[in-house]
Amino acid sequence: MALTYWGARYVHSGLISVLFGLSPLMAGILAAIWLGERALTPSKLSGMVLGALGLATIFVHGDSLGSEHALAGLAALLLAVFIYSGSLVWLKHIGDDSPPLATTVGSLAISLPLFGLLWLLTDGQLPAMPPPRSGAAIVYLGIFGSVIGFSLYYYVIKHLDASKVSLITLITPVIALLLGNWLNGEVVGLRLWLGTCLILLGLSVHQWEMLSGLLRSAAIAAD
Repeated sequence: MALTYWGARYVHSGLISVLFGLSPLMAGILAAIWLGERALTPSKLSGMVLGALGLATIFVHGDSLGSEHALAGLAALLLAVFIYSGSLVWLKHIGDDSPPLATTVGSLAISLPLFGLLWLLTDGQLPAMPPPRSGAAIVYLGIFGSVIGFSLYYYVIKHLDASKVSLITLITPVIALLLGNWLNGEVVGLRLWLGTCLILLGLSVHQWEMLSGLLRSAAIAAD
């Protein structure tokens, strides 16, 4: 999260979700290594290639990134995605059966002091009175982005395969781009949409076996 917050200063907000959309691809590779899951089939490898092409399409020119320091922000975000994917797969690997809320409390109990230490080392100054919009965003992240979000996240990890947990990233990139354009006035150009479509296509190909199974189940239920 610290890497994400730092990188968000230099990269368009919508692109953060696009980058985290690569997490199923990373999780698939790590799941094959650590869990022995069948994650490197031809279709999954094709999906990874399409995702990489989409990422290259978005960032082939610096003006797509958001600022002159955006390459550093991009590197931080990609590292954050790797850590996120690795933690997802490792939780499955250790087979922890703790209640989701207990896992959330434990995670926050460790991360909060580390956030405080990071603040002391990098700034150490109390911020001025934040504007109402920033204050509302902080409250939202504290409630939905931490307690509720992480509790549901750990619950899902316990009951689904690691690669399936990341399927939510098939829809969040487009939503994030639209919100970034609507709320922050960020320009969503043709290259950005093309790269996002390639990433989403890669994710769809990567998860095609499961998606086709869900479609068949839905068709049977409808009949």
